Amino acid sequence: MASHPNFLQQVDRMFAKAAALTDHADGLLAQISICNSVYKMEFPLVRDDGSIEVIKAWRAEHSHHKLPTKGGIRFDLSVNEDEVAALATLMTYKCAIVNVPFGGGKGGIKIKRSDYSDAELERITRRYTFELFNKSFIGPGTDVPAPDYGSSAREMAWIMDTYRTLSDDPLSAQACVTGKPIAQGGVRGRTEATGLGVFFGIRECVSFEEDMQRRGLTSGIEGKTVVVQGLGNVGYHAAKYMQEGGATLVGLAEYEGAIHNPEGLDLEAVMAHRKSTGSILNFPGATNIEESAKALELECDILIPAALEGVITKDNAARIQAKIIGEAANGPVTADADAILLEKNVLILPDVFLNAGGVTVSYFEWLKNLSHVRFGRLSKRFEQASNERIVKALAAAMQVDIPSDEMMRLTAGADEVDLVYSGLEETMAVAYQETRETAHAKDTDLRTAAFINAINKVAVTYSEMGIFP
Repeated sequence: MASHPNFLQQVDRMFAKAAALTDHADGLLAQISICNSVYKMEFPLVRDDGSIEVIKAWRAEHSHHKLPTKGGIRFDLSVNEDEVAALATLMTYKCAIVNVPFGGGKGGIKIKRSDYSDAELERITRRYTFELFNKSFIGPGTDVPAPDYGSSAREMAWIMDTYRTLSDDPLSAQACVTGKPIAQGGVRGRTEATGLGVFFGIRECVSFEEDMQRRGLTSGIEGKTVVVQGLGNVGYHAAKYMQEGGATLVGLAEYEGAIHNPEGLDLEAVMAHRKSTGSILNFPGATNIEESAKALELECDILIPAALEGVITKDNAARIQAKIIGEAANGPVTADADAILLEKNVLILPDVFLNAGGVTVSYFEWLKNLSHVRFGRLSKRFEQASNERIVKALAAAMQVDIPSDEMMRLTAGADEVDLVYSGLEETMAVAYQETRETAHAKDTDLRTAAFINAINKVAVTYSEMGIFP
């Protein structure tokens, strides 16, 4: 029996499909696709009981066409070298697609997080950082990690603290990692960034009436039925903003199972139910689906897989009923499934574009750390005063009085989170428009178009560096 392609092979297949539609030399395409560096490490951990365990970990830097490289760190038993290299590869393309000036990187530590105490997790994280530092795989201008599956702002704070201790450049040390707590140099809006970016990307997609008509849909988020698989940080925030935008959540899935209600599910009520019972199952008014993967096959307008890769394969693709798939996770649709879904006229918003909100806001955090100035600090009061003069002039001309609370609302200057949201919205909208234009020009799908754009942008950088003609 033939084995299924691994994640890296899946990414390479998607790259090859797009590369065939460009006119770049084979040597340049080979350089763009190859993973430049992978550092595998094994180090001892002294457990709380005094025993010693050997921890396996990796850090991949896919492309150095722009520095630093950028990408998260996974804490999971499924971590392996191919997965880390594949995710680093996707990060290169993702950054290029949304015009963020980073090369792609990714890291992983092969552990089951719940098997370790907080003290053990801290020792693992700090030792991992030490190993990265010794091989120059971390630094504000070299390689900048971020949270990923199984890691959080707490681990990023440990990484920064360890790096600062080792580095002789304490001024820029905060910029060695992103996704940190606000008090440690993080940026407001980073927590919800990927999920909010998913929402902005889908909203931009469904705004094109002709594209929606081809799927029998009207334009806009309002009234669309949505199924979300995975209620971690990304899935929860994607579901939250979709619901607030007027969509109806008809299905929600987690590892313990899924729930379905064609009349709609209240996300916050479901989350409260899960907090009190430990499961989303048996939510009042909803039907249980014991096998979580079956939720992917529910009838809906938009399906948002926000868990791990490879959940839609050639085995279940024919049963997918969604008209739009928004890939909030990395690699949720395999290459074989992709072909089947495109034959069914399913509009797929690829992960390499759609979940780029995290790295976009990480870029904002990195800029903030290098500049040592909070976004909005220099401009908020000036904007407020300027807005106030305009509103007062209009009110005088119209001979109306504006209540003080309404005046404050109308004239408020932008704070950090306002600027982050605005920058993220602009980034996702422009990237979707560029991708759609390429898809139309090349008569291809959005994923292939996104890869074409990424290849072209990386190629331009190599050309400007004089490495390739």
